[in-house]
Amino acid sequence: MTRTTATGDEATAGFVQHPGRGRFNAAFFRVMGPYLEASLRPRKRRVFAGLAGEVAEIGPGVGANLPYVPAGAALVAIEPNRSMHDGLRAAALRAGVALDLRERTAERTGLPDASVDSVISSLVLCSVQDPDAVLAEIRRILRPGGAFRFVEHVAAPSGTPTRASQRLVRRPWAWTFEGCSCERDLEHAIRSAGFAAVEVERYRLHTPFLPFNTQIAGVART
Repeated sequence: MTRTTATGDEATAGFVQHPGRGRFNAAFFRVMGPYLEASLRPRKRRVFAGLAGEVAEIGPGVGANLPYVPAGAALVAIEPNRSMHDGLRAAALRAGVALDLRERTAERTGLPDASVDSVISSLVLCSVQDPDAVLAEIRRILRPGGAFRFVEHVAAPSGTPTRASQRLVRRPWAWTFEGCSCERDLEHAIRSAGFAAVEVERYRLHTPFLPFNTQIAGVART
């Protein structure tokens, strides 16, 4: 069963969806999802292992992370891009996950304080308007002892060819992928967000998408 929470001005403040790019991104991740998933699966298996209780996901897109949510469980999905919704609903049905779909931004989930046990994200913090506000919101909705589990792409070290490529394509990349930045130091942002403990693995993918290949995966606990 899928329930969709209607959006309002406050729920999506700061998110401006271009209809064409929204549809393109939904189609892109449907087509490229299996390839990206094959690259990311080892880290996702590690950081998403043992999900239980109340789980929320920010930016679930078309449902790439649903296989890591136990069948029969419920997922609160915070996804402002309407073009992703049909694919997300279909993926939830296939996975046997009850979907509570909320058309909101990650900065303003609308969830009560201390209401979920886990928050998960993959390839999302690169594109939110305010990563610090999103991390504060994640801490707010997590219960004591809860965990934020993440797999994200980040800025490469200064002076490397990958960083040069990130700077070269940053504007067309951000335009195409609805604000996605190749140059965010998300590890620093997560470590500075006030979590009680943060575990981070830095690693590199080997894909044709060079600006995307520097990554982090980890768990931040309240």
